[in-house]
Amino acid sequence: MSDVKTTPSNGGKAVCDFDAILKTTQKEPLKSLLPDELFYIVSAFLPSEPAAQRSKAYLILSAFCQGVRHSYADASCKSRSKQDSDSNPAVHKLVQVFAPEILNRLRETNESDVVAGISFHDALFQVDWEVASAIFLEDGVYDLIMDAVELSPPPAQTLAVAHLLGQAAGHKACRSILTSACGEWLETQFRRSSDTDLRAAAAVAVIKLSRGTANDEADIAGTSAGMGKKMEDLAAAMKTMVLNPSNSRTQFADEIEGLAYLSASPAVKEMLSNDHAFLKRLFGLVPRRKKGGPGTVTVEADTTLLFGIVVVISNMAAYRPRMTEEQVHIEKLRSMAKAGKKEPPVDEAAVLGDDEHVKARNQRLVAAGVLEVFPNALTASDTPGMRLHIGKSLLHIVEDPANRGRTLQSGCAKTLLTIIHAYMSASSQSISSSPQKTFAVDAAALEPIQALAKLAITASPIQVFGPDEGAMHDAVRPLSALLQHDASSLLQRFEALMALTNLASHGMSNATARGPTLAERIASTEGLLNHVELLLLGEHTLVRRASMELICNLVAGSEFAFERYGGGDSPASGEGNRNAKSKLQLLIALADVEDLPTRLAASGALAALTSSPRTRTYVVELQMERHRVMRILTELIDPHAVTPRVRETDPGLVHRGIVCAHNVLLGIDDPDVMETMAREAREAGLDKALMDVARDSMNATGGNASRAVNEAALRPLAETLEFLMGTR
Repeated sequence: MSDVKTTPSNGGKAVCDFDAILKTTQKEPLKSLLPDELFYIVSAFLPSEPAAQRSKAYLILSAFCQGVRHSYADASCKSRSKQDSDSNPAVHKLVQVFAPEILNRLRETNESDVVAGISFHDALFQVDWEVASAIFLEDGVYDLIMDAVELSPPPAQTLAVAHLLGQAAGHKACRSILTSACGEWLETQFRRSSDTDLRAAAAVAVIKLSRGTANDEADIAGTSAGMGKKMEDLAAAMKTMVLNPSNSRTQFADEIEGLAYLSASPAVKEMLSNDHAFLKRLFGLVPRRKKGGPGTVTVEADTTLLFGIVVVISNMAAYRPRMTEEQVHIEKLRSMAKAGKKEPPVDEAAVLGDDEHVKARNQRLVAAGVLEVFPNALTASDTPGMRLHIGKSLLHIVEDPANRGRTLQSGCAKTLLTIIHAYMSASSQSISSSPQKTFAVDAAALEPIQALAKLAITASPIQVFGPDEGAMHDAVRPLSALLQHDASSLLQRFEALMALTNLASHGMSNATARGPTLAERIASTEGLLNHVELLLLGEHTLVRRASMELICNLVAGSEFAFERYGGGDSPASGEGNRNAKSKLQLLIALADVEDLPTRLAASGALAALTSSPRTRTYVVELQMERHRVMRILTELIDPHAVTPRVRETDPGLVHRGIVCAHNVLLGIDDPDVMETMAREAREAGLDKALMDVARDSMNATGGNASRAVNEAALRPLAETLEFLMGTR
């Protein structure tokens, strides 16, 4: 039964219950729309209809198309040998439903019917482009559309055609039937029309048609060069329309859509970012969040406009993708091959797209208030596309440490957490269905997580996450996902390590119970320490250093990590014994590498671990097996005590070496083992190194100041020396 209360006969105004149609469509997607229902749905897309009515019509159209597609999903999978729309039963079904209604409207002579048919076709492109394209390509449809703008059509009809051609120009199959006369007509409307709306719609169509044609014919010499100049001219015109003081409109969807396409060009990015007035106007189009106070003004959000603004910002802020080592090598080979040849012309796009220009652009964006846009835009329209581009934009903006303070002040850390939470929530179902994939989060989440990691590296966790301990705990899982995700780059893993280290160290510095709890949460995250240990074995110095620093903090703040690396009082046996011993051996080896910060972190972990009887047992066993532990501890205290090699030293290393030696040597219960270890220590030169440190520490004005230690290390130093001298 139809949900139309009256019929449209005799020009009477009928009332259509769109809510009832929507419910029916969702419950029975294959149930065809009745003629009266379809009539009013198509008519709802007329520009003269209320926005609320059009919104409901969009929902019905989308629900109907999705329902039909889902119902035919199995049939589509069985006919994959044919990929065109004719072989897709869902597309075929939808074309059968909508094509007659569009064609009948286009064949009418009155303006209202023609505009309704064209506007509905435009809406269908936005809901299901495959169906809309199939209808556009049917015999006679394109001719009827162009016939609608012959002679002197009404303004509303001309605008509707410009919008529809803009949609069609975005798809290769549809572009193939657009004639040169169509392009000339669009250019004429853009250049000569006094109607601002029509100029903007025609400009968008020209941009899509020009860019699409250039991509379709990329092999034609000179196409891209000439196209670049044309795109810059179009961008300047669109910018002028937005800035025009006589333009009282508050919505610029067409202009912003055009700029979203054009701002991929470095020249256009530079032009737009250098115009402070334009940036202020662009950012001012985003409605401000409700604050609940008196005098607060809010504007109804246009999601299409907001998305376009965020895309423009994302394009302007974007750095060029970082080249891999292989790509860098290939580029060097190309440069070598060009050596001696005629100097090629300067690539303006490459110059304007380099890091320095992007950094300057981002500084101009921040100065113009771009950081206020992101929380406002996400509040107004929290969609997957919005989250994606806001995350990208913030990642590029915080690449420059100078922008991070203002990013935190503007509340964008909370915006990132909101985006990340949405991604992590969406991944929960796939995680539960695939337990072996602990972090089955969408790869798109990695960029906002990386942006959050950059903030957490250079600022106090309280500044990033606030004083709430729960927010810090919630950040552990996404940062762990960034570290472990298969799609993460080495840089992303490095920054995840640094952020987690900062979180763990923040916890240890607090007098409350928060610290160990937070470190425990990090250490016990499934798979995290396994992944960190793999990175310890890598060749990249900075990544290895960051991995070791994280382990050092976790050993000091987490009972789980302390036990894992050989700590604890209870003796281990079997496989657990071997694992802990091998992990401890790795830490000892890293205390002997050339990189000073890595040595500091590894020796710091050893200083904490050797307070445990079990660790001391492992150290004694390793010394007896390889005779290297005492030498390494001696070199921490004095790098010249064993070999004459030049190695950087530090008071922190000296202190850690003394504590480790004291814990091991004075913690032995067996007299025979004690005597053997004392002999091994003296053979490694530990007694001489300790005496030199004691002399330098007492003589502040002479000796080697880098070996001097603070008062906290003097007692273990003296006790260790006394032990070694007493066991001679």
